[in-house]
Amino acid sequence: MHMQPPTRNSRRVAVLGVFTALCLAMQLSPRLPNVEFTSFFAFVVGFVFGSFLGVWFGGFVMFVNGFLSPWGFAGVNMPFQIAGMALVGLSGGFYRRFLHNEKNTNQEADQPSAKFYEVAVLGAFFTMVYDVITNLGVAFSYIIAGMQPSLAIMTAFAYGTPFSLIHVSSSFAVFAVIFLPLIRALNNVMVVEKSWLKREF
Repeated sequence: MHMQPPTRNSRRVAVLGVFTALCLAMQLSPRLPNVEFTSFFAFVVGFVFGSFLGVWFGGFVMFVNGFLSPWGFAGVNMPFQIAGMALVGLSGGFYRRFLHNEKNTNQEADQPSAKFYEVAVLGAFFTMVYDVITNLGVAFSYIIAGMQPSLAIMTAFAYGTPFSLIHVSSSFAVFAVIFLPLIRALNNVMVVEKSWLKREF
């Protein structure tokens, strides 16, 4: 059975620990509303370490955030936040598999400029999906409070849409600016094995 060298395993564990600590510190610190890096880190963890750890990372960070967020206790919305961020982590792993399959079937597919926009759009899209899920959580809390379901959903989305626009646009910028340089840096410390970026950079 093939086993990874201990040094490489320790580096991967160290990077995952750093990501977790850094993400929690940023998530729990006072910041601008709807400008966050958790979705970015969850996607990267899924991409680098696989979907399972991506789901774990996203769910764990939002679980802690639900209790310790500077914006207060998440309450009923916590499961929706956990599910939404776990989905972002899951998507990172699937994106890695997609790139692997694309590379095997089309040797011209790996163009860094194309991936720059692709990753940014994916980041914005999954941030939007996260916002839809959490807005449904807000609507659910309204329903529990006695509001009629259709009105609760409309109210939640009407209130949340302006914040979602900020959230999606900031995630687009974060993914566009940081993702490719970070993956390249991780390649240099032997965290990402046989990455599609190694041939291009």
